[in-house]
Amino acid sequence: MSDGTSKSGGGGKLSLGKPGKLSLSKTVESGQVRQSFSHGRSKTVIVETKSRRSFERSDSGDMKAVKSAPGRKPDQQPNKLVAENPLEGLSETERQQRLKALEGAARDEERRRQEAEEAERRAEEAKKRREEEEAARKAAEEEAARKAAEEASAATDAPKGDAAAAKPAGKAAAPAAKDEPVAPTPADVAAAQAAEAKTDAARAKQRGPAGEAAAPTKTAAEVEAERKKGTMRLRGEPRRRQGKLTITQALENDDGESRGRSMAALRRAREREKQQNRERLSRGEKVVREVTVPEAITVGDLANRMAERATDVIKSLMKMGVMATVNQAIDADTAELVVEEFGHRIKRVSDADVEDALLKPVEVDGDAVTRAPVVTVMGHVDHGKTSLLDALRATDIAAGEAGGITQHIGAYQVTMSSGDKITFLDTPGHAAFTAMRQRGAEVTDIVVLVVAADDGIQPQTVEAINHAKAAEVPIIVAINKIDKEGADPSKAKTQLLEHSLVPEDMGGDVICVEVSALKRIGLEALEETILLQAEMLELKAVPDAPARGAVVEAKLEVGRGSVATVLVQSGTLKVGDIFVAGQEWGRVRALLDDRGRQIQEAGPSVPVEVLGLQGTPSAGDEFIVLQDESRAREIADYRQRKNREQQFTIAARGTLEQMFEKVKAGEAEQLPVVIKTDVQGSLEAITAALDKLATDEVKVRILHGAVGGITESDVTLASSTGGIILGFNVRANPQARDHARRDGVDIRYYSIIYDLIDDMKSVLSGMLAPEEREEFLGYAEIRDVFQITKVGKVAGCMITDGEVRRGAKVRLLRDDTVIYEGALKQLKRFKDDVREVKQGYECGMALENYDDIRVGDIIECFEIQSIKREL
Repeated sequence: MSDGTSKSGGGGKLSLGKPGKLSLSKTVESGQVRQSFSHGRSKTVIVETKSRRSFERSDSGDMKAVKSAPGRKPDQQPNKLVAENPLEGLSETERQQRLKALEGAARDEERRRQEAEEAERRAEEAKKRREEEEAARKAAEEEAARKAAEEASAATDAPKGDAAAAKPAGKAAAPAAKDEPVAPTPADVAAAQAAEAKTDAARAKQRGPAGEAAAPTKTAAEVEAERKKGTMRLRGEPRRRQGKLTITQALENDDGESRGRSMAALRRAREREKQQNRERLSRGEKVVREVTVPEAITVGDLANRMAERATDVIKSLMKMGVMATVNQAIDADTAELVVEEFGHRIKRVSDADVEDALLKPVEVDGDAVTRAPVVTVMGHVDHGKTSLLDALRATDIAAGEAGGITQHIGAYQVTMSSGDKITFLDTPGHAAFTAMRQRGAEVTDIVVLVVAADDGIQPQTVEAINHAKAAEVPIIVAINKIDKEGADPSKAKTQLLEHSLVPEDMGGDVICVEVSALKRIGLEALEETILLQAEMLELKAVPDAPARGAVVEAKLEVGRGSVATVLVQSGTLKVGDIFVAGQEWGRVRALLDDRGRQIQEAGPSVPVEVLGLQGTPSAGDEFIVLQDESRAREIADYRQRKNREQQFTIAARGTLEQMFEKVKAGEAEQLPVVIKTDVQGSLEAITAALDKLATDEVKVRILHGAVGGITESDVTLASSTGGIILGFNVRANPQARDHARRDGVDIRYYSIIYDLIDDMKSVLSGMLAPEEREEFLGYAEIRDVFQITKVGKVAGCMITDGEVRRGAKVRLLRDDTVIYEGALKQLKRFKDDVREVKQGYECGMALENYDDIRVGDIIECFEIQSIKREL
């Protein structure tokens, strides 16, 4: 059997091409081609080409094979019939299909040619329209430049050449406008459409045979849609970002700087943290939290902050020996133990932290400027204080005309002819002045003490001197009424020496100025002295900081609500600022100056009326501007709550008994008192007797002593210093009693001077630290040592001298050397606890926190007695 046959060269019979093998000639040619795919992949494939043999009929009618021409495949042989007539040799159906295809190709070619002509026509129209718009814009710019030049020349009476010089400027500005990016106009869209049409026409001409399908041409609507989507970029538009958008690029702004995290990113971070916590809980891991604990917190609130069950917290407290319910409050120390037991971190805060953190001064980089001095005029009512104030206000050049001063609001500012300003405070009764010092608001810089030249120093003048000394501010003495008959300024100066005020002409440091409020004598000298003293004090403030100041006075008016007179000490107060004044807060609704005019802001040392308070503050309260309304409300609520708590408790300073307790704690060394008597002789006797009670450790500090009844001013002075009031044959008026009851000031009445001296002596004696004295009780010898379960070592002793008492102090002596000193823990006789064991009896003793006891040691027993010291 043979695999194939082959023809011999001439005989036509079958024969073997090779020994033992039949074969046919090769009719398939194969080759290798590398095929490329996406993402850089490639593959080698084998391509086979099959040879074809063509036959034709000869003249005799026999079929014979036709050999292919060199370089031409058999299927590429020329067909004469087809070349001469392409429809020859086709059936009727094929001929109709071929005709339809040729007609469709001709129509498509004609349509493309017409569209290309239409696009060229539109491009020409758009170009012409752009040229017309450009010419119109240039003409408008030249016209505007010409008008501007004419107006400038008409305004300045300049020569006409200026207008001609202005035209090139206007023309030069036109090219700059071209460089600015503008939005594509319809003309730009038409130009883009024309360019696309030209491109399509060129591609259509290069498509080859008429039978190929033509590419669709984009219409104007399609071009506009692509431009809006951003897939087509017109000429002049910026190129879009290429490549992938990274997170770093997305978080950068136009300047290349990194932007902060968005709120969505923060929310996602919190959600991830919560999810992680949930996963830890599911795995049984402990989530450690930072728990904020105030001074007092309820059990339920503590459990919520730790995210623990309230029952577990109660169980933890029961283990500590604390029986508490869910709504019961516990202190911060107990809460700290609970938090640590549950494995969390504690952050302890106090209620005062709210106020301290929010009211700390804000550091501002602004420069400090010199501010006007704040002056308080004080003195006796009949010594011309009011007249001097009116005369000083009349010197204000800002008033415009004589007598043009309107209502003053407790404080006002005077502008002198030199341009310097002085702020004066009107504080009747000096209550606001002392309250300001009590609150720590250092409002007043200088005190002007008014003394009548014909009357000299009076009791209320002495009271004013004491207030000024308590304020620790410089004092300028204005000796008034020098034009009156019988005036003797030297007498007033001499009387000042009795109150430790030495005038300059007598070698002291107190400046005295002789003035007359009615005759307007010496007013300029007084103002110059005030400015000189202020210059020495170097008063400065930062106007750019948030406003801080003090409330001079406050009242409730019908139709206006709570109105406060505020003196700005630093910063600038503006309309709309949120502020806190004492226990009240509010928003500045309006600001009125000392002449009743509305202003928008007030700088340092400027007094203003403030409207917009939620309540009426007290005189002397600190005034501070905050940035957040919630913080202002929080501070006001905290202060109101503290005030309510103080109303339900006894004042910390009021009574002599509590003052004695403070003295025993080492908190007081002086006893401040205010003395009011019926006659001057009694005042002098009481003052001298109290001075004799003073020692190196304690003494009586007399804040103020005067003749007359007890007034509100006396109560305010005692309240500001934590002192008491001693009344000798005088009583307090109803207003003073109410004030003392409200502030917790103790008023003591006496009619016998010896009772007053004895009480003060006992108080001062109580202020002395008690003397501690050791009293020996007895000795005990250790005869045996026993080990008791849950108790430790117990010494079996014999009392050799004196006695031993339970709760006494002991010393352990070994070889006559003290090795332990502490307290006696237990004292037993047989198995019973006893109070004492006398000499000659046996007992058992255990020492507090000490077990190193041996046979032969000696126990010394003693007591400490506190002996009261007396003057």
